[in-house]
Amino acid sequence: MARAFGVYDDSLMEAIHLLKYGRKISMSRPLGALARETFFQFWDGDAIDLLVPVPLHVKRLRKRGFNQAHLLIRRWAKQEGIPFDGFTLSRSRWTAPQTELSRRERRKNIKGAFSVRHPERIKGRKIVLVDDVYTTGATVNECARVLMKAGAEFVDVLTLARAV
Repeated sequence: MARAFGVYDDSLMEAIHLLKYGRKISMSRPLGALARETFFQFWDGDAIDLLVPVPLHVKRLRKRGFNQAHLLIRRWAKQEGIPFDGFTLSRSRWTAPQTELSRRERRKNIKGAFSVRHPERIKGRKIVLVDDVYTTGATVNECARVLMKAGAEFVDVLTLARAV
């Protein structure tokens, strides 16, 4: 299951861009509240074992200074007592930015880019994977594939926005 707060356009797109590219980390608080609202609309917090943000490659993380998916969940997950893990799933291979690629190119670009560092933290867990935008699904599908291969019971997806 994949669920998003809203459509990736207008003010939601602008807010996400301010966070992600404008480095307005203060936007993570209201955007995180939207992510929280969406999470509890579609999932029972007690039925989910782990929230996992889609990781950035270490090179991109150093350049940006933060992982926007991690910022979207860190406050409310802790307050609600929902475990989250931003380290077990890693982006082990550098990839070109997905924004300028076609659907087919995105799938090819992202294939094999993720790995699970500690499969024992994933095995048998009910996971909600978190990202900012769901465009073609290539990134979250590859993450989910790797998490399922590591033994996750299921992997659902929560994003702020869905491109249509």
